[in-house]
Amino acid sequence: MKVLLDEMYPARLAARLREVGIDATTVAEIGLAGCADADVFAAAVAHGSAVLTENVGDFTRLAADYSTTGRHHHGLLIALSTRFSRQLAGSTALVAAVTDAAQQPLDDRIVYLKTSE
Repeated sequence: MKVLLDEMYPARLAARLREVGIDATTVAEIGLAGCADADVFAAAVAHGSAVLTENVGDFTRLAADYSTTGRHHHGLLIALSTRFSRQLAGSTALVAAVTDAAQQPLDDRIVYLKTSE
């Protein structure tokens, strides 16, 4: 599974995901830091990646636009900030949730990640 991490996530989270077999990249690593969400989503589609974000409003709208216009995407993973911390200590739960989500088909789906607690 390939995942593009939205700009709120640090490179260390991508590194942790790679350690467990997820091909993870941050928007900063591909030169998209500060770019519009539509550009980030399009880059994820072009690279065959799902998007990991906590930006529900913009990205769910983009995913819906793709679906209603007959285009396809590789999944949208939503990690609500009320469930997952961006701090280093919180990354274990987020890595586990992404790993769990990777066990199911994600194409054209929006998945709200859950903690295992």
